[in-house]
Amino acid sequence: MSKVKKGDTVKVHYRGFLKDGTEFDSSRDREPLQFQLGADQVIQGFEDIVLEMSPGQVKSGEISSQQAYGPHRMEKVIKTERSQLPGNLDFVVGQVVEMRNQAGQVIPAVISRVTDTKIYFDANHPLAGKDLLFEVELLEIL
Repeated sequence: MSKVKKGDTVKVHYRGFLKDGTEFDSSRDREPLQFQLGADQVIQGFEDIVLEMSPGQVKSGEISSQQAYGPHRMEKVIKTERSQLPGNLDFVVGQVVEMRNQAGQVIPAVISRVTDTKIYFDANHPLAGKDLLFEVELLEIL
């Protein structure tokens, strides 16, 4: 039976969990994920789980935050004075907003804290700083 190697394109179904058991993503209710190993289309740790799998095989693996989305970096938390923002906006913790970085690129950020005078926007990936667990089923090697 053939096994996945670098350069192969594969189709997989997966479920992703945090260490506390919370499921953060799953392909089970949509089309399978298709990607090429070695093409930087998924995080490195996910590729490592799929490498050497055979069609029909189910495998679980843990991916450290370093191999996933990196550490949560405080320099990506932007503190803004409420007085610098339009007064008619309602800021809700957990709300995703679009911001522009210094290069003019649009980046998503989550409102992480709201005080009477300040709004905190977190531009880290939502899974930054978290170790991830995946259950992967290899459907086929294309």
